[in-house]
Amino acid sequence: MTERLVVIGGDAAGMSAASQARRLKGPEELEIVAFERGHFSSYSACGIPYWVGGDVSALDELIARSPGEHRERGIDLRMRTEVTAIDVPGQRVRTRDLEAGTEAWTGFDKLVIATGARPKRPALPGIDAPGVHGVQTLDDGKALLDSLDRTQGRRAVVVGAGYIGVEMAEALLGRGYEVTILHRGEQPMATLDPDMGRLVHRAMDGLGITTVASAEVTKVLTGEDGRVRAVATEDAEYPADVVVLGMGVVPETSLARAAGLPLGARGGLLTDLAMRVRGQGNIWAGGDCVEVLDLVSGRERYVPLGTHANKHGQVIGANVGGDYATFPGVVGTAVSKVCDLEIARTGLREKDAREVGLRYVTVTIESTSRAGYYPGAAPMTVKMLAERRTGRLLGVQIVGREGAAKRVDIAAVALTAGMTVEAMTALDLGYAPPFSPVWDPVLVAARKATAAVRAAG
Repeated sequence: MTERLVVIGGDAAGMSAASQARRLKGPEELEIVAFERGHFSSYSACGIPYWVGGDVSALDELIARSPGEHRERGIDLRMRTEVTAIDVPGQRVRTRDLEAGTEAWTGFDKLVIATGARPKRPALPGIDAPGVHGVQTLDDGKALLDSLDRTQGRRAVVVGAGYIGVEMAEALLGRGYEVTILHRGEQPMATLDPDMGRLVHRAMDGLGITTVASAEVTKVLTGEDGRVRAVATEDAEYPADVVVLGMGVVPETSLARAAGLPLGARGGLLTDLAMRVRGQGNIWAGGDCVEVLDLVSGRERYVPLGTHANKHGQVIGANVGGDYATFPGVVGTAVSKVCDLEIARTGLREKDAREVGLRYVTVTIESTSRAGYYPGAAPMTVKMLAERRTGRLLGVQIVGREGAAKRVDIAAVALTAGMTVEAMTALDLGYAPPFSPVWDPVLVAARKATAAVRAAG
């Protein structure tokens, strides 16, 4: 008997799951129907800032597989079709064709929820005015580019200084805009400790980006034509011809909530190691709509990244297709850049360690990306956290120029393996003057952290 798999969401997690399930089971065993409300499937949302900034020349370069290619592989992908309800007891979903306006019910034997995330958009006066943009999907990116083409002025305000905010600031700066970033925190990049965020702030100032800290946006002001003209905080007004919301995202789980499925503290779906929704035998979830286990803190965490989404999809597809796979968790690795400044973190910040009751030591070192005498050696700052009693590595943050960000992968592997900072000092890393000093900056930090752990008793 042929079973039917229904997938909600046509991007990374959803279509990875559908594709993997199709590899394991043919159409005679498993019918696959996927619904996507947007115009695009299987694309790189992470590439949108670089498309907006002109580093990526065309939209098509961000699309890994088109709807037609999915259909050729035996997946009935229905675009511009929004799922409006999940009937768990009845094993069916209600859909609306966004072009025709018609609604229908589709039954399922197995269901994958991959509804992704939505940009934070606070309920402020003027927030929905023309010229104000969130950036999460290719449709969002296209809308922003269309808006930039119509905009006469060259003043941009970015609200929020996380990964999306700083990447969009770079994109707009590259397009010749005068860029101001407004953010609520003490320093930009709240995913870093404030002392490391200060380095990012200093670098952005040097690039000509105006960064305003502790700025609580109160409203968006509009002109006579209804289009955005400024962003207001409690203390000032900042002229704007375009506004980009870079305040992060929240899991898009309104369907799951309405269906009574279990959600975590951050609003993401909760799953087991096989990515099956807890308490459900035939429903899986993955991507930016789920919370996952943090391997360092031992708690559930919301980490919306394309790398995780693709892995979730592979795990889900294997289990749906009759194979077996698990997703054990994450250590919270992320990298970004603003112009030539590279930013990386993995594991816990000081704030995170305190929240879970860990006692720790911290060290910060200055080094270079290459041997100091080799041309092109660039400065790099590495901060490392280690558990006070055991010396277990807890987290690493890196800010520097070329060659800085990907060094965080050394720490990500060490965190996943549960290594101590002392054990890290013996890692056999590659060395040659064009690539690193004889002691890699991460190992220099590990040596200093080892000494701090010993000194702390």
